Amino acid sequence: MKRVLTIAAVLLIASTSSFAGKKEESRLQESAEVMKEILGIPEGIPKEYLNKAECLVIFPSVKKLAIGIGGSYGRGVITCRTGKTFTGSWSAPAMFALEGANIGLQLGGQATDFVLLVVNDKGANSVLSSKVKLGADAAAAAGPKGRDSAAATDIVMRAEILSYSRSRGLFAGVSLEGSTLRSDNGANKNLYGRELSAKEIVREGKVGTPGAARELISLLNSKSPRNGSQGK
Repeated sequence: MKRVLTIAAVLLIASTSSFAGKKEESRLQESAEVMKEILGIPEGIPKEYLNKAECLVIFPSVKKLAIGIGGSYGRGVITCRTGKTFTGSWSAPAMFALEGANIGLQLGGQATDFVLLVVNDKGANSVLSSKVKLGADAAAAAGPKGRDSAAATDIVMRAEILSYSRSRGLFAGVSLEGSTLRSDNGANKNLYGRELSAKEIVREGKVGTPGAARELISLLNSKSPRNGSQGK
């Protein structure tokens, strides 16, 4: 009887671990689909800003919880350019979390995709170091899109993070000031099988790109293979 219970416990743990890993893999695949669709929009993220991004954070299908705007959250992925000064190809992705009341205000009850461009070294190091509050710990602004980009130079120069949203087919820059970003360490463990922070994954290269993320990383490497920031 004891042996039967032990086997059952092992099978339950294996099943739970497999389910958890599948959830993270689905998140990676959804993130790839979001980026593919957004990069195909003529009035989408301007190529010049994508090329200046040190890191990219994607939150697919964020939803507002019934308990109120304070419980709004999103789960997604972050990838950064490799190399000491962010000049290499895009890294293996880490799982990331977006939380805060301001997200709920943006959602309005609809599933929404969010994409954040981290456009300089300071912003990238801040986002990867700890839990970061947008607008307080890192300067954030609604990202310009399409033809609006030419008139938004000052905004872009002051911001460390440019944020965008897509809901019901509408794509626009959106302010997420007051929301927080952090590494989703539990999800990283589910995906990679061991305790890893986002920084260890995307900056220290402690793991390779998992199969479920290859479409996303390949897409980014083809659309924005080089860092276009001045001096890089």
